Amino acid sequence: NHRQHSITNLLPRKIVTMKFSLLAAAALCGSTVNAEIYFKEQFNDDAWKDRWTVSSDWKSKSELGEWTNTAGEFYADASDKGIQTSQDARFYGLSAAMTKAFNSSDKKDLVIQYSVKHEQKIDCGGAYIKLMPGGDNFESTKFGGDTPYAIMFGPDICGQNKRTHVIFHYDKKDDNLLIKKDVGCETDQLSHLYTLVLRPDNTFEVFVDNKSVRSGKLEDEFDFLPEKEIKDPEQSKPEDWVDVREIPDPEDVKPEGYDDILEEIPDPDAAKPDDWDDEDDGEWEAPMMDNPDFKGPWSPKMIPNPDYKGAWVHPMIANPEYSYDDSMHAVCKDGCTHVGFELWQVKSGTIFDDIIVTDSLEEAQ
Repeated sequence: NHRQHSITNLLPRKIVTMKFSLLAAAALCGSTVNAEIYFKEQFNDDAWKDRWTVSSDWKSKSELGEWTNTAGEFYADASDKGIQTSQDARFYGLSAAMTKAFNSSDKKDLVIQYSVKHEQKIDCGGAYIKLMPGGDNFESTKFGGDTPYAIMFGPDICGQNKRTHVIFHYDKKDDNLLIKKDVGCETDQLSHLYTLVLRPDNTFEVFVDNKSVRSGKLEDEFDFLPEKEIKDPEQSKPEDWVDVREIPDPEDVKPEGYDDILEEIPDPDAAKPDDWDDEDDGEWEAPMMDNPDFKGPWSPKMIPNPDYKGAWVHPMIANPEYSYDDSMHAVCKDGCTHVGFELWQVKSGTIFDDIIVTDSLEEAQ
C-alpha cells in the first residue's frame, strides 16, 4: 500500500533490497522458480576487483575516476557493500564477463536489474548499465562509449533532464533505438531498484522499486519498424482545390472619407494655461489624443468561401517496405556476454549494487 511504500523509501539501501526480496519470497511461497542466472554481483568481497575490469585504455588516467567498495553513508549492514564513484568530473568505465552468455535464440525473457543510490544529491551524471556482446573478443580495458552494446538501461540526470534510458540495438538498422517517450527516474538520495524485462513476444516492461512504470510493444514504443502506411506518392493536391475557408466580401465597400479620419486629434477638453505667454512660450497647441472615430486601416469583412472544399487529405497506401519483424527482441542474437558501466559524472557519489541478469522476473524480485 501507499504507506508501506513510503516507509520503504526511507530505509537504507540494503533494507530496501531485503524488503523487496522478502515480499517477492512471500508471493512465491510454495512455488518453484526454475530460473537461469546469467550474471549476479553484490560486491560483498574484495575479489570483486578480479571479476571486474577497469576501462584503463578508454581514457587517460587523469580522466578516469576511481571506484570504491563501500556500504555508503548509511546502511543496515556495513559488510553489505556496493561500488561507488568517488571523484568529481570524471569518466567511469568498468565491465565484467557474465557467468553464462544470454542468447535471444533461446526465446526466454531477458531481465536486467540493479540498484542505484545517489548519495551525492546528483546534479549531472549517468547511472545506466549496459549489456554487451563480444565473447572472447570483448576488449575490457577499451570498453567505453563507442563499444557496441545490445541494451543500455538506467537513470541519467543532468539539470532538468531526468530520465531512465531504455535503448535497444537493432541490427537491421545498425542503430541504437531510444524509447520514444521518456521514462522518469528517481532523483533523491535513497536506494532505488531498476528493472528491465525484454520478452520474446516483442514486449518490454520497466519497473522502478518493483512498480511497473512503462510497458508495451516494441513496435509501438521504439522505431524498429517503418510506418504501416505512407502517403501515396502518385497523389497530390489538385491545382483547383480550394482550401481557403473565408474570402473578402466583394459587396463590402470602403466608406467614403474613411481614409481622411485621423489617428490622433487635439484634445477638445484641453485649455491653454492662464500663465501661457505666446511671446515667450510660442503659440499654444492642444495636446493630441487618440481619435475615437479612427478604426485603423480598412479591410473588407470576411464571408464563407462558397468554393471551400475543406483541408485536402493526402491519400494513404500500404507501405511496401513494411513487414513485421518477429525478432525485434533478439538484441542478443549472437549472445550477450558482458555487463558494464561507462559513465560521466560531474558530482560523484553514486552507489551501484545487486546486479542480476536472469530470465525470470520472479528471481530478480
